[in-house]
Amino acid sequence: MTRARLEAYFANEGYEVLAASNGEDMWRTLHSEPIDVVLLDVGLPGKDGLELARELRAHDERLGIILVTGRSDDIDKIVGLESGADDYVTKPFNSRELLARVKIVLRGNRNRPAAQESNAYRFGRWTLEIGHRRLVGSDGSRESLTRGEFELLASFVRRPGVVLSRDRLMQTVSHRAWDPNDRTIDVLISRLREKLEDDPKTPELIVTVRGEGYLFAGDVTSV
Repeated sequence: MTRARLEAYFANEGYEVLAASNGEDMWRTLHSEPIDVVLLDVGLPGKDGLELARELRAHDERLGIILVTGRSDDIDKIVGLESGADDYVTKPFNSRELLARVKIVLRGNRNRPAAQESNAYRFGRWTLEIGHRRLVGSDGSRESLTRGEFELLASFVRRPGVVLSRDRLMQTVSHRAWDPNDRTIDVLISRLREKLEDDPKTPELIVTVRGEGYLFAGDVTSV
């Protein structure tokens, strides 16, 4: 679907639409107009959508970002989400599906905590600082987390001892339902275990509950 057709469709649905042909135009618009959601084509000229998504997320934690991509592999989806995007739509797509994604992201961003939130959760030798989006060891060292890893870990420490299904975790990371053929959650869980567990092959913090999902088994204290 062309940009012009998308503009017409969303305008007909009651949305104010501002179009940009590249990253420079996008930033010019963002600095002059209030924007709630940005639809980014991964294949933009100059800086691609992934790089722009990272810059946008660093600029505004509450901005809605949806990537429009022709790539459908699991790794590409993970890279897209970890670039800072809230969701992704794979070409070719239905305009109604894209509209539904925009509405979901808008609802989610209205409920997103403000960037200055300072809640922290301590478990084992780690402290997850929610407001600063960082993981700190008891020795003061910092472990970097991608966006997807952070969102998953935040969900776990807020609900210790509760089995979280892959579908629920997928909603946390991308606002979409889990597909049994999609290994995004499993890959992110594996990465978290590598960073958190003493022995990732025998995890004690993030435990697999077969047929149901994952459970955070650590003792969590809100600080």
